[in-house]
Formats: sequence, structure tokens, C-alpha cells
Amino acid sequence: MNQLDSRLRLCASFVRQGARVADIGTDHAYLPVWLCANGICPSAIAADINPEPLQSGKRTVEAAHLEDKITLRLSDGLKEIAADEVDDIVIAGMGGELIARIIGACDYARDPEKRFILQPMTRSEELLRRLCAGGFQILRQDCCVAANKCYTVLLVQYSGENRSYDALYPYLGELRPKENPTHLRFVEGHISRLLKQAKGDACFAALAKDLQAACGKEPT
Repeated sequence: MNQLDSRLRLCASFVRQGARVADIGTDHAYLPVWLCANGICPSAIAADINPEPLQSGKRTVEAAHLEDKITLRLSDGLKEIAADEVDDIVIAGMGGELIARIIGACDYARDPEKRFILQPMTRSEELLRRLCAGGFQILRQDCCVAANKCYTVLLVQYSGENRSYDALYPYLGELRPKENPTHLRFVEGHISRLLKQAKGDACFAALAKDLQAACGKEPT
């Protein structure tokens, strides 16, 4: 596996050089194979809650001849992964609420030496709310387009500070939609969903309007 799509490539770009990585919900193990094959990570754990994806991952690891560097493990989130095995943890391709639950169930998630690379498929705003409430800091956030869909990736670390935030922050995070067209596209997805919700609750219409203003767009 020599190539990653832009979604996984963006996740990979957030992993620290020399970090031991765990990929939670690994599926085909493309990401840990790429990280180890390119000398970014000395070792990796490819974890999944289901045995079938791990079999696919095993074939990917064997094809890359990386059995000495990558361990495949059946695990519900991080429950079967010890703190002293990993430095950077990737949780990608899941809903934001599930990602938040996985982090909340992990005792060592509050170790400031650990970093989390998070790619929510849905409800990124709920993930951001829970991260802020749980004392996590967003170190970096970016977006990409893969298969004509726009995704965001967050680099997160525990700081212990329960930061306050305004109503727009869960939707904007650290993105700069006025400066970056891909960031704008991602936030426009939020706006579109809020406008649909506004049919049943006017507060969503006001939130969509404020988001449009934050993007430098005229309200619709």
C-alpha cells in the first residue's frame, strides 16, 4: 500500500515523527502500514472491534512485510491498548459522538504526552463540545476533500483547561473559512444542515446566519 487517499494522508500528516501509533478502527490497516513503511513510526497497533477488518488488515501488513512493526489487535476502542505502547492515537472514520466516548473511556487520554488525531465522519460539532468540556486543546485542525466529500481532522492534546467558547466554536473550531476554500466548504456543510434544522427551530436559523457571517458570506 504505497498511497493513501487525501483523508488518511491528512491524518498521517498529524502524526509525530518517531511516534508509536495506534490506529483505532483500522479496517484495512492502510494508515499504520503507510506510516511504518515511510519511516514515520517505528511501530504501530492496528486495532478494530471486529475480527473481519483485522483479517483484511493482516493481509495488508503481510503484503508490506511489516509483521515485525505492526501488531493487529482486537479491541473495543482503546480498552486493549496500554498507555506505554503508544504515543499518538488515530481515531478516524467514526461519528463524533463515538470518538468522544472512546476518548472518555480511556484512562490515559488525560496524559498530556499523548496526542490524538481525530477524523469525525459526522457530528464534529458535538466532538468539539465534548473535547472542550473535557479539558482538551485543539492544537491543529485542517480539512481535505476525498471522493468529493469534505472532511476535517483535529490534532488534540489534554491540557486540563475547561475552556469557554461561543456558539460558533463547535462548528468552526480552528478553521479559517475566510482564508481557506476547503475550510469554507466544510463549514458550508454545517450551514446547510443548520438551515434544514431551522425549519423546526428558529434558533438554528440564527446560528446558520452567524456562521455565514463568520465565513464572509451573505445570509441566505
